[in-house]
Amino acid sequence: MNENEKKEIQSASFKRLLEHLDERKDVQNIDLMKLAGFCRNCLSRWYREEAEKKGISISDPEAREHVYRMPYPEWKEKYQK
Repeated sequence: MNENEKKEIQSASFKRLLEHLDERKDVQNIDLMKLAGFCRNCLSRWYREEAEKKGISISDPEAREHVYRMPYPEWKEKYQK
């Protein structure tokens, strides 16, 4: 596997993780933190930090919207218990 293929697979895997989390809105961030040590907010922070390493500026709300697939305040209102 070459480096480009590796990056494509990693990107597709991350996309599937986001899709899976989107399908499981019943799983709260606190549950993820307790069981896995990370949550959707962690993923959005990592996304923003990796973008910054590439010289791309993304705000926290923009990164969260990428992970939550909607504005974070809207997600909290609809799904946070």
